[in-house]
Amino acid sequence: MKPIKTIALFPNEKKQHSFELAIEIRKFFEKHGIVVVAEEEKAAEIGAKPLSSVKPHGIDLLISMGGDGTLLRITHHFAWIDAPILGINLGHLGFMADIPASDIFPSLHDLLNGAYSIHERIVLKTTSSSSRHPTLHAVNDIVLHRAKNYSLVELLVHVDGVYVNTFLADGLIIATPTGSTAYSLAAGGPILSPTLDALVMTPICPHTISNRPIVLHPDRKISIEYLSPYDEIDVRSDGLNAFSLKPKESITIEKALRGFKLVSLHRHEYFSTLRTKLGWAGKLTEASDS
Repeated sequence: MKPIKTIALFPNEKKQHSFELAIEIRKFFEKHGIVVVAEEEKAAEIGAKPLSSVKPHGIDLLISMGGDGTLLRITHHFAWIDAPILGINLGHLGFMADIPASDIFPSLHDLLNGAYSIHERIVLKTTSSSSRHPTLHAVNDIVLHRAKNYSLVELLVHVDGVYVNTFLADGLIIATPTGSTAYSLAAGGPILSPTLDALVMTPICPHTISNRPIVLHPDRKISIEYLSPYDEIDVRSDGLNAFSLKPKESITIEKALRGFKLVSLHRHEYFSTLRTKLGWAGKLTEASDS
């Protein structure tokens, strides 16, 4: 693996003790000869060099300090840095940011010892039939929601030009495997293994209970048209960037050419994280010898 020489550290000022921890993490890396940079307004506070002092291609790793929301904001705001990202979880639910605060420094030792893998995760790209809308990208999901409409809305769906269904619902979620444990899960969608090459389309509170989530190959192109003659609906990526869709306008969702790279430490196994975060009550039992 490529040696780590420069790390960009992103503490979340809304998380208690985030800056104090960031200072300790900065000291840890500097003892190992690694340069630590941070956003200009935070660099001086934690004793790091400003992010602008290094070229983007000179950054080997991004470290997010917060929860999955913090990590998502970094992937959006710093997409121009082509480096893998490691998440330290200072929040509650964290499936991407899977390093707990109690295990930070043993985990960072593992990082420096190469006990990790880098997984490329799927990113979604969304374009609109209207030139007034920006192109959106999503690590977790693209959500169409009825917004301020009081009634359910009709959403016409085609996959690769083939008619699938007209959903009468509060909306639709198109989620990546990474995002399958977010809004899609809350709406009744399945959990997809994060390394699975797939997407899931989950209706939000559909009028017909036979409308179930559908798992699709990520190379499929999904087209969704807003049919109802009501107010505009929301199209939102990762709960961050959004635009409004008028009746008869449509969007196209497909796999982006470039994904994002997530660091997975060997000491933090996905299914263990899943059991812990979802509070599964099952217990490990040994098979009998008989």
